Amino acid sequence: MLIDTAGWLCVYHKDELQHAEAIKFYDNARLRVTHSYVLAEFVPLAQKRGLPRQNNLEFSRRILGDDEVEIIWVDEMLHRRAVELLQQRADKTYSLCDAVSFIIMRTRNIAEALTTDKHFEQENFTRLLKP
Repeated sequence: MLIDTAGWLCVYHKDELQHAEAIKFYDNARLRVTHSYVLAEFVPLAQKRGLPRQNNLEFSRRILGDDEVEIIWVDEMLHRRAVELLQQRADKTYSLCDAVSFIIMRTRNIAEALTTDKHFEQENFTRLLKP
């Protein structure tokens, strides 16, 4: 599964409504993929939710050191492909991070995303965490 920013927040923060469900999906996943734009979004999102910055950074550092999580580092080509996808979907409100996720998921044949973000369903992926 691909782990999106919202998915990481649900895994991290026990007060998130989908925390227990996110932990279950995370623990049972045979594949855990994320990318550098997700990691870039995580700390500001957690801070926006009022969580302590130092704890957010420590969790982010743990993700970086977890051998069971594959991190894809976004390069210029992937970034350009994501911008192209956003231009093709001008009627959607996808973020650049979302577009990178969609491209990775299609390239890697990943159908499921640990996320609460409805945009994944709009691109015909399975959103594992529903409100």
